[in-house]
Amino acid sequence: MANAIDSLFASRKDAALVDCVATYKCLGDETRLRILNLLREGPLCVCHVQGALQLPQSRVSKQLSYLKRNGLLASRRSNNWTIYQIADAGNELLAENLRYLEGSLFTDSLYKSDRARLENIDTSVACGPQTTACGC
Repeated sequence: MANAIDSLFASRKDAALVDCVATYKCLGDETRLRILNLLREGPLCVCHVQGALQLPQSRVSKQLSYLKRNGLLASRRSNNWTIYQIADAGNELLAENLRYLEGSLFTDSLYKSDRARLENIDTSVACGPQTTACGC
């Protein structure tokens, strides 16, 4: 009986460790941090993220997929476009780190420039809750 309980706690501890490692791997890349910075305000279409970051679509899509695969993002389809947002799954580690980054790294000029470019992009058509098409 004790072995079964120890095994259960060990597997939960291992799962938490895997989640922790995955989260920090995601946060260890500048492009992924720039994406998370943009998505803090709400969902965005891939093309809007690409426009704000001024990076190739393939690079942005690859990083968005990586973040989703590791549980930091959720997505939904809208016709031919994919809308991404920070996952609501209760990743407290991610939430705490984003709060910290908001007051430190996200105040850096690179992150401010990304947000300024995003403000000049009309995201209302593609990213609103009643979306049927992307205006890209």
